[in-house]
Amino acid sequence: MKERALSDFQNKITEHMTVVGSDGLHVGTVDHMEDGRIKLTRADDPDGGGHHHFIALGHVASVDAERVHLNLPAQQARGIAMQDKE
Repeated sequence: MKERALSDFQNKITEHMTVVGSDGLHVGTVDHMEDGRIKLTRADDPDGGGHHHFIALGHVASVDAERVHLNLPAQQARGIAMQDKE
């Protein structure tokens, strides 16, 4: 069942959608999906290094027409994304 939900999320996530934490704060902007992860735009690199960061689909709580809503607060999501960068 969870795999189906993740697949549904992946099909709904599109370029330039805003990614927000469970607290409603901005985490990043979708560049595209890659290897089952959300790849954030380089412009959202908090350390200014111009790197892409990734968020695993498992952290997605819901997807609406404009936003990807995560199941963790923005600060925690940014920390996870910083650990998984390209």
